[in-house]
Amino acid sequence: MGVTDPAGPVMDRDEVDRALARLGAEHEAIETSLLALQDHAGRRLLEGADLTGTTKERWATADASITLLWAYFDAYTDALRSARDIRSRRRWSSREDLAELTELLRGESVTVAGSTTATANAPTLHGGSGRLSERFSLVTLVDRMNELYATSLDMVVAADAVWSALPARIDLLAAELQRTRRLAHSVGVRPGEHPAGDDLERITRVLTSLREQVVSDPLAFWVRAEGRSTAPGGGRPDTTVYDREARALEDVRREIDAVLTVRQDAEQRLVRLRDVLSRADRTLAEARTARGEVLAKIAATEVPVVSGPPTVLQEQLATAADYRRHAQWHRLSPLLESLERKAEDELLRARESLTAVTQPLAVRAELRGRLDAYRAKVARHGLAEDSLLVERYDAARRMLWSAPCDLRVAEQAVLRYQHAAAEQLGAPRLPEQGGPQDRRGPGRE
Repeated sequence: MGVTDPAGPVMDRDEVDRALARLGAEHEAIETSLLALQDHAGRRLLEGADLTGTTKERWATADASITLLWAYFDAYTDALRSARDIRSRRRWSSREDLAELTELLRGESVTVAGSTTATANAPTLHGGSGRLSERFSLVTLVDRMNELYATSLDMVVAADAVWSALPARIDLLAAELQRTRRLAHSVGVRPGEHPAGDDLERITRVLTSLREQVVSDPLAFWVRAEGRSTAPGGGRPDTTVYDREARALEDVRREIDAVLTVRQDAEQRLVRLRDVLSRADRTLAEARTARGEVLAKIAATEVPVVSGPPTVLQEQLATAADYRRHAQWHRLSPLLESLERKAEDELLRARESLTAVTQPLAVRAELRGRLDAYRAKVARHGLAEDSLLVERYDAARRMLWSAPCDLRVAEQAVLRYQHAAAEQLGAPRLPEQGGPQDRRGPGRE
């Protein structure tokens, strides 16, 4: 008297029938899910794998959870069968039947032996695995099964996703690595002799270790998706190490391609190098000859010294030819690139030397042209016989056409002729300075 039934008010027949229909549908859905989990390829792989690390720990828990799931499901099945048996006694259930059904369907009527949960070593909601038995309502039992199923499926799907993605990709990359190693060996790229050879050895070691780790501990390479309500298996395989080594192998392949290119066009590049260095030598020889001419023809001028061709380039060129004869393509490749840059620099230096050396002759030619241009202008105005102009023209011409020629004095003589011509023609007087020697170095202090 006065004690409230924990199952609540007694259910009527319609409520019982609806509850049984709902529980039956849930039972069918749970059974389907458990069978699918039992047959999941990832679960079968986990059962037979030699696991380590995080995966070993989580699989021990998941395997126990799956065992416990079946124990819960069996208890759930028994309870549902008992409820159906009671309901099937009579078409119109009695008050006593309805009270029993209410207790069975709503109360904590399902008993699971405590030894089952303890042996399963699986997580429970209330930490009661040490009891002799545990009692659940059907609703609580369904919630417990859903929780265990979600955590178990999450672990199985994550491991299977990593195993499906990474080992196959690693194997493909390893096959490509072996092809690259054979190609590298054919062109002399070997460990200890070329950086690319050392890189291939390192990539081989990393890929071998990575595959072993992925196979034994796939969950170490799983990145969970962000969010609290992530579905089981929400996430992606962590391919950071794989991607890094794939990029490194691609870099090595490009290096090997460069070496192969060297093998194909080495002779042409060596011929071009010899031609560039020969042109540089001829230009320097021309500069040395021109320097002697300038020193003989131009007075009071500092002419830069012309250095000889650098012997080191010729020595390196001979080394490159030797590398080609002995098919040492991996050594020839960087040497040719360096030599090509240096040879172009040497040709440019030779041309600059020739320009600097012949500068005084260019200044003299410019002064000669200016003197003759003013004489032609004077002649067009009928002043070619003017005595002052004739005198100053002859003086300037003697200086410019005599050797050695003092450019500073000759420039002043040309300016005096220009000034005289300007006065005779009625033009403004030219400034005393501003000739070619103001724009050029030779002949100036």
